[in-house]
Amino acid sequence: MSYQKPRILNDYRDLFWSLIPLVVIAVVFAGLASQCSFAANGPTPGQIPLFDVKAALTMDARSMPFPIRNPDLPAGWSSNSGSRESIGGTGGGPVSTVGYLTPQGTYLRFSQTNATEEALARFVLGYRYASGTERVGEQAWTVYAEQGSETVWIANLGLSRVLITGAGNHAAFTTLAQAVTAAQPLSR
Repeated sequence: MSYQKPRILNDYRDLFWSLIPLVVIAVVFAGLASQCSFAANGPTPGQIPLFDVKAALTMDARSMPFPIRNPDLPAGWSSNSGSRESIGGTGGGPVSTVGYLTPQGTYLRFSQTNATEEALARFVLGYRYASGTERVGEQAWTVYAEQGSETVWIANLGLSRVLITGAGNHAAFTTLAQAVTAAQPLSR
């Protein structure tokens, strides 16, 4: 006959010893499923997705009702994403967006649209207000900067508006802004 303590006499040590086998089993299953690692160096960067920015923007140039630009960026910049969205309501329109990783490893997003600046700003920023301007070459950019939020630059290029946002520093914003304004619209 086996002896069992009355439940009233169980304490935290009993709980601890009964949980150890469960924790060991969970770690073994996580390791087998490759859901955890025990590397001493911490996380490692994953592979950057390949995105054909030229093909995507060429298709957008054929289907969007406004001029599309493909900026020529310096070595080290890599496109990694793209999307299409639509801004509804007054002043709205379609939006073409491409994401880039800078040589410093930060992400910047570049959007083009025929929506008004107000509609574009409201779509991306909600109800933040402009905090200043930047001049890059001959082009003026409206800056939306707020503590704790990503900075946004918006420029009016005539038949289209351009937005740059992301985690890049001022030099990265300036580099992308220069490349955007220097780029000629793609042929339809």
